[in-house]
Amino acid sequence: MSIEAISTLVILSIAFIILLTSVWKLNAFIALFLVSLFLAFAVMPEKNVITLMKEGFGSTMASIGFLIILGTIIAILLDKTGAAITIANYILSKTGERNAAAALGITGFIAGLPIFCDSGFIILSGLSKSFSAKTKIAMPFIAGVLGCSLYSVHCLVPTHPGALAAAGILDVNIGNLVILGTLFAIPGFLASYFWIKLMTNGKSYSPARENEISLSKLFESNPSVASSLLPIVVPLFLITIGSLATIMDLSSSTFGKVFVFIGQPVIALLIGVVLAMLLLKNKNIKTINSIFETAIEKAGPILIIIAAGGMFGMIIKETGFGTAAGIALSKTGLGLVIPFGIAVILKTAQGSSTVAIITAASIVVSMLPSLGLDSESGKLFTMLAMGAGSMMVSHANDAYFWVITKFSDIHADVTLRVFSTATAIMGVAVFICVWIASFFFL
Repeated sequence: MSIEAISTLVILSIAFIILLTSVWKLNAFIALFLVSLFLAFAVMPEKNVITLMKEGFGSTMASIGFLIILGTIIAILLDKTGAAITIANYILSKTGERNAAAALGITGFIAGLPIFCDSGFIILSGLSKSFSAKTKIAMPFIAGVLGCSLYSVHCLVPTHPGALAAAGILDVNIGNLVILGTLFAIPGFLASYFWIKLMTNGKSYSPARENEISLSKLFESNPSVASSLLPIVVPLFLITIGSLATIMDLSSSTFGKVFVFIGQPVIALLIGVVLAMLLLKNKNIKTINSIFETAIEKAGPILIIIAAGGMFGMIIKETGFGTAAGIALSKTGLGLVIPFGIAVILKTAQGSSTVAIITAASIVVSMLPSLGLDSESGKLFTMLAMGAGSMMVSHANDAYFWVITKFSDIHADVTLRVFSTATAIMGVAVFICVWIASFFFL
């Protein structure tokens, strides 16, 4: 089958998933499963498509499953003990209710520097619901701002595996990339913030419902601010330390190995679960089991849909659409537009920002001399351009899209309208800033 025909089928499959989930309200898992099956059989009839689907489903479940379950347990514990309300009241007392979304966005931006965007969103999702319910700000606005704040640094800063691996491929100075990646993430997040505010202003979106987050009457007294923050702050801190230990290659020493181990997101979140359990007034096994069962019941449907999104991304990746389109684009000779455009196509086509930037780096590395980007600064700006491209567009084939949708209890069509469009605005804003800066430094 020609690449033109494959490209048409891939684009139609993405559009069909959007129609099925947003317009016809079909269950997201069923929509993703059926479209993945159709696309696989249509493009790759000679392959064992069921095996490919299982691989995509299973690999996504393996990478994020424990995080979602443990993160959900923390969220439920913060909810049931009143800790989420304590934190919300504390932050709002400092920032004011009008600035609640911005305050949460800044929190997400800082937290997102060391941790994956999906882990950060899961950890902070309970807090976002508390903010929404207390301030009556629409949940899509709060969730979109938090999602974009975490996402902006995830795609640009090499404390994350995609940027780190791509920097290795291009032989880019990590320290310089950390600094510039963080700086360029700021205008990207600001652009997405104002876009989300525009998209939700005047719309009939609802805030989180009070009875879903256990507001005040379900407990006699809330825990202290310090003890409430520990289940969130400690995992973030441990993951940060683990990331730094890995980057600085400290794993050869005993202390380094300890930091790397406890800094793994799964272990850090497990410690967070223990700290959250200490907030329970009644710590008998019946109460604890009730919390675990509630969390697992909530996490199950989320896991299935996210894994199905990974399955769809795997099928698109196997079609070769993203790589072929990237190679074709590389022949146009447009400087920084090339790495940016390749990353955009790869991200939109297969869903993973990490895969997009790593694959783009592998394609672009041999083109750097012909593009005039083989200097140290040229490689650095190439990395930033690819990071911007890997932001757009997050939609139905991206696991993070479904994390935001399900953990915020909003519908997929709302996430598409608010968050997905914001990722496009963010990516374009970052690239424009990178492109303008390149005139002064290249």
